[in-house]
Amino acid sequence: MEKITVLGAGFAGCEAAWHLAKSGYKVELVDMKPVKFTPAHKSENFCELVCSNSFKAKRIESAAGLLKAEMSLMGSLCVECAYECSVEAGGALAVDREKFSALVTEKIRKNENITVVNRVVEDIPKGKVIVATGPLTDGALAQRISELCGESLSFYDAAAPIVTGESIDMNSAFFASRYGKGGDDYINCPMNKEEYEKFHYELVNAESAKTHDFDVYEGCMPIEVLAKRGEDSIRFGPMKPVGLTDPRTGHRPWAVLQLRRENSLGSIYNLVGFQTNLKFSEQKRVFSMIPALKNAQFTRYGVMHRNSFLDSPRVLDRSMRLKDSEDIYFAGQITGVEGYMESACSGIIAAMNLVRQLRGEPKISLPEQTMSGSLISYITDESVKDFQPMGANFGVVPPLETRIRDKKERYGALAERALDCLKNYLKKIDFWM
Repeated sequence: MEKITVLGAGFAGCEAAWHLAKSGYKVELVDMKPVKFTPAHKSENFCELVCSNSFKAKRIESAAGLLKAEMSLMGSLCVECAYECSVEAGGALAVDREKFSALVTEKIRKNENITVVNRVVEDIPKGKVIVATGPLTDGALAQRISELCGESLSFYDAAAPIVTGESIDMNSAFFASRYGKGGDDYINCPMNKEEYEKFHYELVNAESAKTHDFDVYEGCMPIEVLAKRGEDSIRFGPMKPVGLTDPRTGHRPWAVLQLRRENSLGSIYNLVGFQTNLKFSEQKRVFSMIPALKNAQFTRYGVMHRNSFLDSPRVLDRSMRLKDSEDIYFAGQITGVEGYMESACSGIIAAMNLVRQLRGEPKISLPEQTMSGSLISYITDESVKDFQPMGANFGVVPPLETRIRDKKERYGALAERALDCLKNYLKKIDFWM
């Protein structure tokens, strides 16, 4: 039987190796620790938690809770271990960090189909491979990935916030492209002089997030830094109103924030030019001062840090396989999924597809009504122009046929639909785990 290599023993790599091994395949799991550590990692164990010990909400009416419920149906190792190592955290699934990583490591090492190899990888080995080396992939391996993917490997995550389309106040916004060119890909959020001046003051005085040495990014100007160059600096930059007429007034606004359609559904929108390093709470407070965003629901906040990730819509197919290779799959944060469990989920899906390829069976394509399916659909959606990493959120899931105004009820209905769809799909493909 063909041996399979998995590069990286983080969340995606461990899930991929676990699924392949449970499917009866021999797996070589290669991880550079303890030979070499990234600036963010200290432990020799697998699935090391760096940023938080929380895997977010447990309730299925939340995007994070629904994702974990779906992963459980697909036999997730990480979800199983997280519940075994959980600590009291209200409605969140939080874990004892050391116990969690140790338990995952123990289960992986005890599996007779998995061989762990500790070495620094500088090239992608021959044969079937799942690359799950994480957001700090660098050196010779990063160079090799760049060679395979052309210009489609980014080394910094300089992302603007994203909001749901349904939360935008269209009474304070309008569809238009500059000078009447183009369609309705942009929503324009105008501001008058007084609104803009108040917004500018709060923006330049807002609190920024702490950065690490390996986070420093000089290639893209945060909106708050640009704003400090003068009161009109962003009004002549990302918020320039030229070429736009507010239909409510018949005049050009004082300043305009443009929102660009982020996916083919048109369910989420990107704040154009608003790359930022502000704390998440400050982003919510300050950006909600823009009239059209007063009730905005943020599906992701802006970030600026070291983060290697592929331009996945251009280079990966929906099975997580590299479009130009029959042998190479990618999984984890390097594909542009954001979050521990999101990474783990992508590892499961990559492994499921590799197993089906080896067995000569059709690849899977999880229903878009599911959180896991919609997340994979987003990162492989060729209509996404300026791709940035994305975590689980209901903004990427197709809406219900019948609109439910109450958010909790709406999310509950979306979750119920997702789990029903996934159970039926797994039964259809004779999924056994």
